[in-house]
Amino acid sequence: MLWFMPQKECAMRPALLIAVPLFALTSSVAPAQAPAVVEVHLSNFKFTPSQIAFQQGRPYVLRLVNDGGGGHDFTAPAFFAGAAVAAQDRRWIADGEVEVPGHQVREIHLTAPRPGTYKLKCSHSLHKAFGMSGTIYVR
Repeated sequence: MLWFMPQKECAMRPALLIAVPLFALTSSVAPAQAPAVVEVHLSNFKFTPSQIAFQQGRPYVLRLVNDGGGGHDFTAPAFFAGAAVAAQDRRWIADGEVEVPGHQVREIHLTAPRPGTYKLKCSHSLHKAFGMSGTIYVR
């Protein structure tokens, strides 16, 4: 017995042959996790918050906000050495330090490094001595 497909259905068949595998491919791909924003304020002699928590392997935007008129930096060499920093944001980091001029913001897109405790400070003269230090925890 011969079976004939109406011409309209024949025209749709190639589209289905392409669409079904394409749908299967796109539905099995997990959506990328949106980066969480961690905002740290730098002001005269303190980081707010001074205790910062990250989760290993998760993407983040580290937003550093200088609330003061003078310069501050966010110095965490071991943290930045272990983190995967987005190529366009590496320009802001020199020797583990991000300089943030007065009343400006720096955003660093990164993936958190391996679990551990990382020291944080402002390396400007006497800023750490006056209390501008903190700790970064990665779980």
